[in-house]
Amino acid sequence: MSLIVALDSPDREFGSLVEDLCDIVDGFKLGLPLLMGRGVDYAARLRSRCNRGLWIADLKLADIGHVMKLTTSLVVEHVDAVIAHGFVGIQGALGELKEFLNSLGKKLVVVASMSHPGAREVYDKALPLILNVIGELEPWGIVAPATRPQVITSIRERLGDSVTILSPGVGAQGAEPGAAICAGADYEIVGRLITSSNDPRAAALAVKDAQKQRLQACKRGA
Repeated sequence: MSLIVALDSPDREFGSLVEDLCDIVDGFKLGLPLLMGRGVDYAARLRSRCNRGLWIADLKLADIGHVMKLTTSLVVEHVDAVIAHGFVGIQGALGELKEFLNSLGKKLVVVASMSHPGAREVYDKALPLILNVIGELEPWGIVAPATRPQVITSIRERLGDSVTILSPGVGAQGAEPGAAICAGADYEIVGRLITSSNDPRAAALAVKDAQKQRLQACKRGA
């Protein structure tokens, strides 16, 4: 199954956790609080503990292209992908960022919607417009909420297999492991359910097992 672990807390030392999970997860997402609190060089130190899988800088960029490129340049050498918001549009914004990342061999991930309840108030209502942006921009990946699988399904139906879907919200926010993958996501992003566990490796393995069982049930039509 496809599992990315979210590392967000600036008060945690994640080196041992990264090393312990390296062989069983598909990557790590580095949150803005962690990068601001620990410094961008911390991303390099973490990656030295696990130089495999997908490493994502979750910067949630939402600015003009020039500023987003400046921000991204601070951390991009240490990661494989960067997350930006979809509502800022292409011209003078995401288009410039994608071109910059492409020149470095890096991936752009665009937020289509978010996993918290408030995303229904604006983000979900603007989803058709944001999907127009995503369809024209053709980023490597998009973020869609595990907490609302129907949003994932509608995105997959609209965009087909042309994009990679990453889904946060599993565990602490209420989504069950495997639900997003059943709905069409490629990766589930899990944070506190694993990182706050007394045994993160056992917690990650339990998530992977739950994903597998849920997917088998989906294939049976349960």
